[in-house]
Amino acid sequence: MKKVKIADVTLREDEKNGFLSFKEKINLAKKLDKLCVDIIEVAKISNAKTDILFLHTIAPLLKNSIISCPVELSEKSIEQAGEALKDVPKFRLKLSVPVSSVQMEYICGKKPDKVIELIEELTKKCVSICDDVEFSALDATRSESDFLYKAVKTAILSGAKTVTVCDSAGEMLPSEYETFIKEMYENVPELSGVTLATECSNNLDMGCACLAHGVKSGVGEIKTSIDGKNQTALLSAARIFKARSDFFDAYTDLNYTELEHTVSRLGFARIQEAKTENLSEYDRSEGIVLSDKDDIKTVAIAVQKLGYDLSQEDMKNVYDEFQKVAKKKQVGEKELDVIVASAALQTAPLYKLKSYTINSGNLINSSCVMVLSKDGEELQGMTVGDGPIDAAFQCIEKIAGRKFELDDFQIQSVTEGKEAVGVTVVKLRSSGKLYSGKGISTDIVESSINAYINALNKICFEEA
Repeated sequence: MKKVKIADVTLREDEKNGFLSFKEKINLAKKLDKLCVDIIEVAKISNAKTDILFLHTIAPLLKNSIISCPVELSEKSIEQAGEALKDVPKFRLKLSVPVSSVQMEYICGKKPDKVIELIEELTKKCVSICDDVEFSALDATRSESDFLYKAVKTAILSGAKTVTVCDSAGEMLPSEYETFIKEMYENVPELSGVTLATECSNNLDMGCACLAHGVKSGVGEIKTSIDGKNQTALLSAARIFKARSDFFDAYTDLNYTELEHTVSRLGFARIQEAKTENLSEYDRSEGIVLSDKDDIKTVAIAVQKLGYDLSQEDMKNVYDEFQKVAKKKQVGEKELDVIVASAALQTAPLYKLKSYTINSGNLINSSCVMVLSKDGEELQGMTVGDGPIDAAFQCIEKIAGRKFELDDFQIQSVTEGKEAVGVTVVKLRSSGKLYSGKGISTDIVESSINAYINALNKICFEEA
């Protein structure tokens, strides 16, 4: 009986929609690892500081799963991904190249012979950085067969250890897909030495059936997602293997019992709600997208939807700041959170950051030593956490002598380039009430610490 690997693409696909906050992404990665998913595919690195921080935060938390990071079709992107993952003990680089005539012209702007050269060049570049390299043939089921076979052979001979063929259009029926996979093995003998993976769009609601027929024909890895909207649902795939592993003569390492109880609690209720209403987290039609023509009552309703309970004075301050921003652009939930953090409950700081030192790496747990001042007295704390941010937040709580519920944690860049300035918003809940703090710095850890202390000071002022 052979093992079939499970690669979950939920975090990768979230890049297109942005439904998940930074905190939710971390929690999802931890849950997927607990479910014994073999590979967790993340989004490509677009915002270097935020994305690298995310990778470094989840890496020490994963005990069972490998991080798979997509790269762009350039050596620079591959080098950037390699640099970001150099301290991560287990990772994979994923190179995706379109192989159908339409997509080659549209995405690559290259003729078939040049695409073959590109596959060889970039696969070898990935292999020079990472032993575990995946080549993904996009729109494979609509490509010319001879070209597809040549592309796959080229990737394997260049060092790829996993080859994924994608039914991007999702138009194949299960029996057709079974034949497609069998013909792949017949025409590319080199596949016998690597893992053949499949990714099926669920456009006809047959993605799961196609993957099942693919496994029957020799596929060794399948792509899934939590919601099952565009790819096969993880829970559906798990149920098939649990019930009919004898039919496939194959098994997975998924924790089936845990999956049944956990998948509904993975924090995706808000995603499904947003999809149902055709909304995104930061762009909702019912009062969350605001302009300078909206009055204070409309903005107050939007602020309440975010979970804040502000006084009249704080609401006036928020509205004044909102007007400044709204004259330049529309204000969504993300921007409104920053405005509330900036304008509401402004107080003289009780706690001030004096210094901090973070130690982090792939062989050690992250630790933080921090000094805060309070009423002229310097207070020091030292903690160990799951990643640099967690260690820093625990250190603040240790010094303050109390713990808070971290309701949300957001990072965004306000400038571009290597020295980009980042804005961090931390939302803490104390006695059922929500408080937000903002931090700004070219260093993400420092901006996060400042945001947490800012929220802490607001809590201390109101509860004094």
